[in-house]
Order: sequence, then C-alpha cells, then structure tokens
Amino acid sequence: MSLKKPVNITIVIPTYNEAENIPKLFAALFDLPLPELSLLIVDDNSPDGTGRLAESLAPRYGGRVNVLHRAGKMGLGTAYIEGFRYALEHGAQAVGQMDADFSHPVAKIPELVCAIGEADIAIGSRYVAGGSLDERWPLWRKGLSAWGNFYARTLLGLPLRDVTGGFRLWRRETLLNMPLERVRSNGYVFQVEIAYIAHRLGFKHKEVPIYFADRRWGKSKMNFRIQLEAALRVWRLPWAYRDLSVETRSAATHL
Repeated sequence: MSLKKPVNITIVIPTYNEAENIPKLFAALFDLPLPELSLLIVDDNSPDGTGRLAESLAPRYGGRVNVLHRAGKMGLGTAYIEGFRYALEHGAQAVGQMDADFSHPVAKIPELVCAIGEADIAIGSRYVAGGSLDERWPLWRKGLSAWGNFYARTLLGLPLRDVTGGFRLWRRETLLNMPLERVRSNGYVFQVEIAYIAHRLGFKHKEVPIYFADRRWGKSKMNFRIQLEAALRVWRLPWAYRDLSVETRSAATHL
C-alpha cells in the first residue's frame, strides 16, 4: 500500500561560497510545480556572502526561504543534522537534501516527491538504469566515483545502488526514528552513514535515475581529508551501529 504523499516539503541546502549559484538555484526551485516546497539554507559563514545573499533574496519568495547562519566552516554532516532538526521542528512532512551547485537536477525533485509516496526514502541515483555521470568527466574520475560507491556499498552490504549520492528526500517519520545524534561523519561519507542507519532500521528506499552534472560555477569542496575520512569511517560503521535493527526501531523520536 502506498504511503500518503507529503504536502509540506523542506529542502535543506548546506552552503559555503555558493553566491554565484544561489540566485539561479532559488529561481529554478521555485519554478517547480510544488507550492508546498520551502528551502532551508545552512550557511557556514561563507566569505563570499552566500548567507547574506540568501537572506536578502528570501522576501521575494513569500516566507518559503529560511537561512541558518553558522559561525564558521563546520562541515557537511553537522549542517545537515542541524538542518534536519530545524525542518522537523517546523513541521516538515518530508525533508530533502541537495547540493547548491546544480550537480543535482532540480527538475527531478517532483519525481522524488512521487517516489516518497511509495517508500521511506527517495534517492536520486547515478547508478541505476537511466542514471549517469557528467559526460565531460574523464574516465579516471568516473572510475573513482564508481569505485568509491562500490567500496562502501559492498563493505556495508547495502541494497541501494547509489550509496554516496546526496540527492535525497526523507519522510518525516523516517528521520524522527533515526538516531541522528549518533552520526559522526562530517564530510561526504555522511551520506553513507545515514543510508546505513536507515538500512539497519529496515526503512524502504526507492531510487530515481538522475544525470549528475559537474558544477558550472564555484569551486568543489572535495579534498584529501574528506576522502580519507570516507575511507576510514566506512569500516567503523558496522560496529558503531551493531545495536540497530528492525526489531529495535522505536516509535520514540530522536530530535
């Protein structure tokens, strides 16, 4: 039986130096046929003024944009956790994740909304039939991306194809029943960690194929430290969450 489709959706977008993208992104998102959509920008005190720019643009969109200003560059994982909590506390029935750099296709959000009517998590996937990576990427870069995803998926025994992607939509009840306070990853391995928690707790996912484009404006935040965290953290996850299972899933909230 299908779950009821959410009518109050908040997309959480962490930002650091994304001022070039923000005006274009807002325009594209609010052009979607989703009047229930709102945005939460979580800005890490961007030197280029991303947070201030988002704040200045917010009045144009009739209360559908909120901005959390953080003291400094505190990382992707903590930005998402803080954003999830804010969205849930303000009544979101579904909470989305996406990057600010247009690597995630805005036009696919309605498909994620439809998918969440049949699952606990909808995932924009590069690695299911119909999904793909930017055709301009060199072969070595595509191979590195595929290997990193395969490495995490195989080591953790995850059934989903795109473990490392960050284009997702979560049902409210799913996030409320996940122990987000235990998440320790702060780079892009955060995506792997929360996917693993959801899997351990038996939540159902549905993957929607996407074309993952390279950013057109601004600079990538990927560096060696983030890659090292990902390689090491994946090995620790089975032990860290050994106590989680479908049987231990509680109706208690984890805000």
